Order: sequence, then structure tokens, then C-alpha cells
Amino acid sequence: MPRAVICHALESLDGLSLQETPRAPVGPGQVRVEIHAAGINFPDLLMTTGGYQFKPETPYVPGMEAAGVVSETGPGVTRFKVGDRVMMGGKTGAFAEEAVTAETQLEPLPDALSFAEGACFRVAYLTAWYALNERAHLKAGEVLLVHGAGGGVGLAAVQIGKMMGATVIGCASSPEKLDVIRANGADHAILYGAGPFKDEVKRLTGGKGADVVFDPIGGEIFEQSLRCMNWGCRLLIIGFTGGVGKAATNLVLIKGASVLGVRAGESAKHDPASGQRSKAALAELAASGRLKPHISHIVPLERWREAFELIRDRKAIGRVVIQTR
Repeated sequence: MPRAVICHALESLDGLSLQETPRAPVGPGQVRVEIHAAGINFPDLLMTTGGYQFKPETPYVPGMEAAGVVSETGPGVTRFKVGDRVMMGGKTGAFAEEAVTAETQLEPLPDALSFAEGACFRVAYLTAWYALNERAHLKAGEVLLVHGAGGGVGLAAVQIGKMMGATVIGCASSPEKLDVIRANGADHAILYGAGPFKDEVKRLTGGKGADVVFDPIGGEIFEQSLRCMNWGCRLLIIGFTGGVGKAATNLVLIKGASVLGVRAGESAKHDPASGQRSKAALAELAASGRLKPHISHIVPLERWREAFELIRDRKAIGRVVIQTR
């Protein structure tokens, strides 16, 4: 029987275990995927402790994205056949040796990406692309400030922002992360803790501040970002890994700024055309090799706990991947 990481209780990593699971049948419109690699995201960790907005019923298999090979198709499946390389998305189900999912949850895995790279492409790049293109409408020549730029979604924003012609300023928590940020296209890199980052952003922009802020951290970072905005700044709320920030709405008013929530997956439900545009653009860029995730750790399925701890303790640079085969 295939193995999977099972979450039995929404409390801590102690509520998870690796165990054999019965094979699920493949129904109409469904596909069985032999998973080769799965990407771990911060929401995966939050979900297992009950700290995410979506609270799955237990027991469940964590994991929002994976890559593998189609091993079986159900009646009515038209887009994929046995042997196709695919990327799989969803709220759960990825940390396993195989999964049965709807055909609509799959996208072709470009030849330019390995299974490990494909396993951590969809969530980060779709979020960053949607944020910068559909929400902020980032323009060439604008200044993009990326927080948590050494993380998976942050590095995706750095790559996409630079590709769009922006001047990219990336912030991170270690010199090692700054090196990776620069290697991925950032024009400037700021070390958290070396002084108020808002002062450095102002210095780098001649006192103007950022035109777009990409913030997956929140908390104090969000609050300080309000103090280095250019006129008309678009502040993108990606997540809250550092807690929920307090908005000084007077600063938003004074700067004519916009604070924008980013939920790429939910948005695609309300505006399917937007979701398809983003997916098509990213597929083309991935196939051409212009976008590629940076992976700092690949761990086997047996060491699933280590993968969660790397995310929890912020020791990863870019992405962490669980290898299942």
C-alpha cells in the first residue's frame, strides 16, 4: 500500500505520522498520480496546527502541491493520459506516494522543470504572478519592495518583478539569503536587523519609497512598510508569518496608497479568466526556463518532520521539497 503523512489532530507536529494508506478508487473525471516530489508551504504547517483559515477535517494528508506521473485515468478524463508528467495542486493530499485528484487540479509539468522544481512551482509563482500582475499592475521602472525575499514566494516575486522591468529591493534575515536574492535578480538586498529597513528603502529610492510592497510577513514588517511608501503605493498582503499588522490608515490616506489582499486560488473561482491567464503565462515562462524555483533542501518522505521544522524555524532558503520516490 502507498504511504502518506497523516495528520490525526490539529495541534502540533506530534499529531502527524507516516503510515500506509489504502488505495483510493479512481472515479469519473479523476486521475491517479504517482507522486515523485511534494513542495511544503507555510500554510501546510499552519493547517496542521489549526492556525490556517481553512481547517481540514482529520485525519487528512497535508500538502498543497506535488509533481509526478499519471498512472491511471478515470472515465471522462481528456487532458491527460497514463505516463504524462504533471503538477498537482489543492488544499491537501500532496505528502504521499500517490494521490487521486480531479483532472482540473492538474497542469502539465514542463520538460524544463524537474519533479522537485515542479513540486514547488504552482503555489509560489501563481501567488506572486497574480499579486504583481492582476492586483498591483506593476509597471517597468517602478520600485518593488519584497519582504521575506529569501523564502519561496518571496524569491518568486523577485524573479517575476525583475522580469517585468521593476527595480527590485529584497529583504531577508541572513547574509546567505541576501546572496541568493541577488543571484535571482534583486537590484538591492537589505538585511533585517541591520537597522530600520524603511530608512534604507528611502535612501535607495532618493527619498521616494516603494511603488509596490510585497509582504508575506505582516506584523511589524507591515507597519514599517507603511513608512516607506511612494505616492500611490500598492501594498500587497500575501500572508502573516510574523503576525497580523496594524494599519496606520492615516499613512495610507496621506500617500494615496492601496492595501490589497492577495488570494490567487480564491480569486480564480470568482474570476476564472484571470486564473487561466495567470496559469497560461506561467506555463510559457516555466517551459522557456525563465522561471525556476530555488530549492535549498530535498528530504525523503521518511524525514517529513524535518521538512516541517525547516519551514517552522525559517532555515530554508527558497523551497523545501519532500521526495517520495
